[in-house]
Amino acid sequence: MNRAQEGDTVTIVFRGILEDGTIFDASDESDPLIFVLGDNQVLPGLELAVFGMATGEQKTINIPPEEGYGLYQSRLIEEVAISALPDNLELNVGGRLEVITEDGTPVHLIIVKRNPQTVVLDANHPLAGRSLTLQIELLAIERPTIN
Repeated sequence: MNRAQEGDTVTIVFRGILEDGTIFDASDESDPLIFVLGDNQVLPGLELAVFGMATGEQKTINIPPEEGYGLYQSRLIEEVAISALPDNLELNVGGRLEVITEDGTPVHLIIVKRNPQTVVLDANHPLAGRSLTLQIELLAIERPTIN
């Protein structure tokens, strides 16, 4: 039986569920998730779960924050003067901003608090610190061939 291994391109469908039962992400056969095992393209916990699965196999796994979107880090919260930001921004609590770092990497920030002179920005992923449940079905395995 063919089992998924490092370097394989795998096709899965999944449903991601939070502790309260909320579905935070999902795919289906019309729009599956395709990735190469070992290339760190998906959450570490998802990649670990797919290793060794066979085509057609289904499983449900629990992913701790360390293998999901990471631990919540208070050092990623910063208070910024509104005067230091571009004038045309809508700075509503719950709103999102994107900044580009010096190396060109986009960083997504959530506005968690607004004061008359400042805003508090959070660079944590919205699911940081959360345990996740994933229901997975492996649809296909494509193994690279050597020419």
